[in-house]
Amino acid sequence: QVQLVESGGGLVQTGESLRLSCAVSGITFGRNLINAMGWYRQTPGKQRELVAMSARGADTYYADAVKGRFTISKDNAKNTMYLDIEAVEPEDTGVYVCSVRDGGWRAFWGQGTQVTVSS
Repeated sequence: QVQLVESGGGLVQTGESLRLSCAVSGITFGRNLINAMGWYRQTPGKQRELVAMSARGADTYYADAVKGRFTISKDNAKNTMYLDIEAVEPEDTGVYVCSVRDGGWRAFWGQGTQVTVSS
């Protein structure tokens, strides 16, 4: 059973930095069983937005609004993926959800962690 659990969200002030974590169980980064990993942002009244994605054999993707400030990464030993956010802006507010796709491109999702940026 694949499970993803996010952490690291909270209330931050504009300009601060933040690291979101996504602990993955039931599937392993280290054995190359994960084809892609990504972070999405959900805000009220908007569709879920892909903000960063890393896929096997492809360039890392960042949404235009976050390029240069967001970095997606993983730690195989901890089976955990991360989203580092620098210089947060009020527009970064939302629920951040992590996702992985397995070898068959099935998607698995976390429950999300709330990030609120005060101006």
